[in-house]
Amino acid sequence: MKHDPSLLGRVVIVTGGSRGLGREMALALAEGGCRVVITARSENEALKSTFADLERTGGAGCALALAADVRSFADCQRVVARTLGTFGGLHALFNNAGLGLQYINDFSGKSRTLFWETDNEAWEGLVDTNVNGVFYMAKAVMPTLLAQKFGKIVNLSTNRHTMLRLGGSSYGGAKAFVELATRSWAKELEGTGVTCNAFLPGGPVDTGIRTVALPPGFKFHPIEIMRAPTRWLASDQSNGHTGERFLARLWDENLPLDQRIATARESGIELPQIM
Repeated sequence: MKHDPSLLGRVVIVTGGSRGLGREMALALAEGGCRVVITARSENEALKSTFADLERTGGAGCALALAADVRSFADCQRVVARTLGTFGGLHALFNNAGLGLQYINDFSGKSRTLFWETDNEAWEGLVDTNVNGVFYMAKAVMPTLLAQKFGKIVNLSTNRHTMLRLGGSSYGGAKAFVELATRSWAKELEGTGVTCNAFLPGGPVDTGIRTVALPPGFKFHPIEIMRAPTRWLASDQSNGHTGERFLARLWDENLPLDQRIATARESGIELPQIM
């Protein structure tokens, strides 16, 4: 398969890139010719393994793996500085790092932890990662993107059904922030050459770690559905798209590009005119 030539040498940061969706998106970008920086909260075996897989996919020197905590703005700035120092540029950020529903609630069983039963430290940890981490990383990349008048911020979101799931108000509320921030930031970025979009699988994905029991008749989507739209979002083919919301499961490579985009795009939350 030929990939868009604009991806060749493009430098992309994928936070939480050592496993799950982040790993899959990072590998897709390396396959397309990007130089990929992945982060994880600690220097663990998953980070080392994914780094090795990236270099096998994209060639020696195509990747950088960093232990960094997105809850720390200083760490986010360090990631950007190391990226620029290693690759000499930065073109896109995939804000993927986050804690899932299972961090607070065991959704494999029948019990639900309601908001007033939630442990304070668990609540703070999830919100700090899923809200502040997205903000800190986006803020950290902005000086570079604004100076070069080009860049792409992609914020990972989730289904609206999941946002409203019983016992999931911490996770759902954090993702609702991501949705609104994406639209608001896109408005604020108009005319700068920097775009901001929301991206989500569009359903449960088989990441190899089953933490959610599905109702009868439902199935996990293969994690590979993330690959093609990830490359598109990082490429020049997505230039001009901003403040939009794209579902990976609806991306159909058999359709012409304009139809692929229209099919995968879902209307976001409408905002009043931002003054």
